[in-house]
Amino acid sequence: MSEKITIYVATHKKAEFPKEKIYKPIRVGSVLNSDDFGYQRDDIGENISNKNKSFCELTATYWIMKNDKSDIVGLTHYRRYFFKKHKNNKLENVLSEQDIREILKDKDIIVPNSTFIIKHNAEKSWEKTHIKKDYDECRKIIAEKYPDYVEAFEQFSKSRFLYICNMFIAKKEIFDEYYKWLFDILFELEKRTDISNYDDYNKRLFGFMSERLFNVWLLKHKELKIQKMPVYNTDRRPYNQYLMIN
Repeated sequence: MSEKITIYVATHKKAEFPKEKIYKPIRVGSVLNSDDFGYQRDDIGENISNKNKSFCELTATYWIMKNDKSDIVGLTHYRRYFFKKHKNNKLENVLSEQDIREILKDKDIIVPNSTFIIKHNAEKSWEKTHIKKDYDECRKIIAEKYPDYVEAFEQFSKSRFLYICNMFIAKKEIFDEYYKWLFDILFELEKRTDISNYDDYNKRLFGFMSERLFNVWLLKHKELKIQKMPVYNTDRRPYNQYLMIN
């Protein structure tokens, strides 16, 4: 029997989705909203649906980690998908079940093409767009809880490339291993950080921080064979390949 694949599509609204059965929309922040549009809810079973405003699409990945039993899982967004190379941004060109199976024969994980930060390194770009003390606190937490990741954290901080969007596809055991590590750090950061006076943008702290920590985790786990794929917005050009921060 072939391995079961489920690619969840995080959404907060009614939308058009790929027709292949492996794609399954999940309504993020279900507990905070009255309409689930008939999609998978993220507030059933063990969940953090009530944290959606600060954890963003991570309420979906937490639900997947705790509740999904598929062999291969992944997360995309309602208008942002992994696409076949050299194709346009039409839904019929998203990665198919066959594409995913073929890629994962030789690779361990499918990630977005890396984004190049034009003017700054990763740490400086955070300081320019977010709140510096949160990055510093995350560094402290990693040193305390996962000291063997400090080198990878510092390597990423000095780099000018990153994988964004909180999107990847992998075997469920890899998915679970990463998110167990990630949520342990984020929940500790949540305990130490008062976001009540943050603007709405920076209240999404844990979603933004997770994009950085995914890169740290990959740098630490060099044994993983990575396949980069283009990510397109279905309503415009390929997603950010360059990040301009003044």
